[in-house]
Amino acid sequence: MADMHSDDNALDELARQVGEHLRERHESLVTAESCTGGWIAKTVTGISGSSDWFDCGMVAYSYEAKQALLRVRPQTLEQFGAVSRECVVEMVSGALVNSGASMAVAVTGIAGPGGGSADKPVGTVWIGWKRRGGYARAELFHFDGDRDSVRRQTVAAALAGILGG
Repeated sequence: MADMHSDDNALDELARQVGEHLRERHESLVTAESCTGGWIAKTVTGISGSSDWFDCGMVAYSYEAKQALLRVRPQTLEQFGAVSRECVVEMVSGALVNSGASMAVAVTGIAGPGGGSADKPVGTVWIGWKRRGGYARAELFHFDGDRDSVRRQTVAAALAGILGG
């Protein structure tokens, strides 16, 4: 359990740094989450004062929700699937369109234990970041471990990418 607690502390510290980063720039954040199920939003709203820089979070798990909430095109899902660069770019862009935020992060992936395939094994995660008026950037990750571990690593990478962008 000590490891789990220290991991939570590390995520909290990352979220605190993200908050300072966004506050200094007078920016606010929207999250668009699939495989993390709201964990990014939970982590950032765990920080006191996050209402200064967190706008909203959207959890879009199904294809239908991705289309309705985040404006992901049906053709994108049919051609590339939900776990793809194309999908995460549309998710991160749609999150900005449907929020008042100036910065968006989106995640889509296969947390396991099932759902993987030869070309998209469990642990395959796409993360996208975009500032309003800017271009989306997307990065492919291959995380190891069980479902909880893949999701936790996704949250950490998503937050770290905000700091690196």
